[in-house]
Amino acid sequence: MTKFARRSARVILLDASDRLLLVRSATTQGQPDAWFTPGGGVEDGEDLASAAARELQEETGLAANPQDLHLVAFTSGTADLGWASGLFRDDFFVCRVVSHEVDTAGMTEFERRQNAGHHWWTQSELAATQETVYPNGLADLVADLITGRLPEVPIALPWHH
Repeated sequence: MTKFARRSARVILLDASDRLLLVRSATTQGQPDAWFTPGGGVEDGEDLASAAARELQEETGLAANPQDLHLVAFTSGTADLGWASGLFRDDFFVCRVVSHEVDTAGMTEFERRQNAGHHWWTQSELAATQETVYPNGLADLVADLITGRLPEVPIALPWHH
């Protein structure tokens, strides 16, 4: 079994207007800010879907049933983030909502320090942006998900570090 320095579960949250919610990271340790899907570290003994649902609620205030989340993609590679280094893996689940008003009251202190806001992106904004968005390949995946094309097997996205 592969030992990861960090395993995370993330959520591609799409609303009824086909917009994607992304969270902006605060600039830290000389690294530029970037946009990410909500999500974070999997706790010991926690399955991926439960971790994704927990992180989604912490970071956005949205309570999702882990059984309603569909695993669609993953990315893996090495990184040194200062607080963790080595092999990382991020697994991505899709979740659809009619709408959602983001509530960050449930964030951990670490998440609060890392958070610089959020934005609901259209697919065209996502495809055209010059800002850093992780993971690589997200715009194409979102385009497929918007049309209802869910991969039968999670697709591998390019590593971003």
